[in-house]
Amino acid sequence: MRKQGIVIPHEHGGWAMVSVPFVVGMMAGGPQWMHLLLFLAWLFLYLSSYPFLQALKRRRDRMHLSKWGTIYGLIAVICLTPVLLRQPQLLYFGPVLLALLLVNIWYVKHKSERAWFNDLCAILIFSLGGAAAYLLSGGGWDRMMIYIIVFNTLFFMGSVFFVKSVFRERTNRRWLICAKGYHVLLLLIPPLLGWPWMAIAYLFPLIRTFIFAGKTLRPMKVGIIEIIGSVQYVLLAVMLL
Repeated sequence: MRKQGIVIPHEHGGWAMVSVPFVVGMMAGGPQWMHLLLFLAWLFLYLSSYPFLQALKRRRDRMHLSKWGTIYGLIAVICLTPVLLRQPQLLYFGPVLLALLLVNIWYVKHKSERAWFNDLCAILIFSLGGAAAYLLSGGGWDRMMIYIIVFNTLFFMGSVFFVKSVFRERTNRRWLICAKGYHVLLLLIPPLLGWPWMAIAYLFPLIRTFIFAGKTLRPMKVGIIEIIGSVQYVLLAVMLL
């Protein structure tokens, strides 16, 4: 009988996406102790979604995966309850998150998880975590919240372009052109939105893509590059927003 242990996501990018937008949103509004509970709730919601999505593909392990998804989900609810009592407006994010998650489920069931629109919806889910952290800080449904969502989404979509340009799409000339073109556009969008200095946060992704796109890289090296990119983005976003 096959031994089954704890279920945790193996995608390194997921850990960055669950934390980076949250930190940016929290710092934009000002950290509070309740952010700890909100982050734990957000983290365990992420941990819960992973086994449930995997269960759609792996029927053999469905019972085991569902068990861990339920455990993580219950922990998330426990952590989230006092936060919702403090800031009930966070419930407004629920329908949007559910709609985006349904898109992810559709792509999983159709075995098309690597579609760019599926990636975009997943990134929007994580970016909304930053908006929630900002709202808990005392922020409102204002332009800053929109900027938090937009800037985080733009950054992580850049990661999607880059990672695919060194793995699955490494020999796809059209994809490489799109990846480089996207990162050039990243430098233009912040000034158009009235935050010109925010373009600095996208310089590293631009340089990274132009140097490595189309080349063969070991997964560990890509992971290190992405960690460096995420850290520099957080530091610069916190200072510039």
